[in-house]
Amino acid sequence: MPAAAAPEPTRALPPPSAGEGGGSARAKPAARVLEASQDFRGFIESLRPDAEARGVSRATFDAAFRGVTTPDADVLARTRKQGEFGRPVWDYLVGAVSPGRITRGRAQAARLSATLSRIESETGVPRWIVLAFWGVESDFGASGGSVPTIRALATLAQARHRGTLFRDELLAALAILERGDIAPERMKGSWAGAMGQVQFLPSSFLKHAVDFDGDGSRDIWASEPDALASIAGYLKNLGWNLAFSWGYEVALPEGFDLTRYRGELGDFARRGVQRTDGGALPAAGQASLFLPGGMGGPVFLITDNFKVIRAYNTSDSYALAVGHLADRLAGGPALAAPWPNAAPRLDKAGLQGVQAALAARGLYAGEADGRAGPKLREAVRQYQIREGITADGYATPALLERLRSPR
Repeated sequence: MPAAAAPEPTRALPPPSAGEGGGSARAKPAARVLEASQDFRGFIESLRPDAEARGVSRATFDAAFRGVTTPDADVLARTRKQGEFGRPVWDYLVGAVSPGRITRGRAQAARLSATLSRIESETGVPRWIVLAFWGVESDFGASGGSVPTIRALATLAQARHRGTLFRDELLAALAILERGDIAPERMKGSWAGAMGQVQFLPSSFLKHAVDFDGDGSRDIWASEPDALASIAGYLKNLGWNLAFSWGYEVALPEGFDLTRYRGELGDFARRGVQRTDGGALPAAGQASLFLPGGMGGPVFLITDNFKVIRAYNTSDSYALAVGHLADRLAGGPALAAPWPNAAPRLDKAGLQGVQAALAARGLYAGEADGRAGPKLREAVRQYQIREGITADGYATPALLERLRSPR
């Protein structure tokens, strides 16, 4: 989805001219603040009819917005940053799957073993993947976010960041307050409205949050059982398949045909693909090759469970971090292949250039957003196959140069 345009920077006021009272000049910034506040409050008031249509009472509405008088400037500033989409996958993994996080996660697994066993039994979702989500989202509950959710969502909604998405999320947050799962002052999370230990947006909370400790509220802010069961419930609802992992790091035989990058796991095994940890690939189930650093880095076979992880957060780096952290928490090894840290790589502008060039060839449809996700990966592969070059789906400076050269 397109990002909102960056707001115009504030300009310094000129000094008062001769004969002009300094008080009027000083009043101008205050007047602008007052006008912005009035616009913000007007926007909030405009939400009442839609909130009431969702069953939100006047009392709940007023309590939710008590003290919310101006937009959050820090939230608006964050809309111009790209987060995990702007970093190489290997840089993201350094922090997301650190030795310290692995140690903390294994300690949490031991401490919460009974709860996790019950969650596994009731949902069919492995404890290690649940713990990995918890670890990446909030460092096992230690950092669920301190930004007031209602003000953050109201700020984004008024700015129309990502269209009407955050307006809808704000109305969903009001519905949560009406149900009584959380008090307004405790409803906190990230700058973008993701809440609590699991970083659910309000709409996800309404669909997937679970009262696992039986106290009558779905408390993903303070209740570890509720938080963990809500993650598992989300994954179950989105189709997590217990028969498979999220994926497997693999080694390809010499001369492997990369144009056949999708197929049955058993077929990949018959073609000489081997897991780097020495385990056997499942005999059945669909998978596809994923080379997030090209042929110079680790190679993975990813299953449909990888898509389930991406439904939680659409970044490939995020999904790979969650999957690999789950494996490490379960006692699995570090990645066998090194990352191409020294290799030249494309920045956002470069990736946008690749997207535009592929779009001109009819291979890429959508916004040139500079994100190296599945859509770009598929378009790059199709171009590589068409050109008869290594079809690893990885966009590099050399690929961009080739795309820009005369045909």
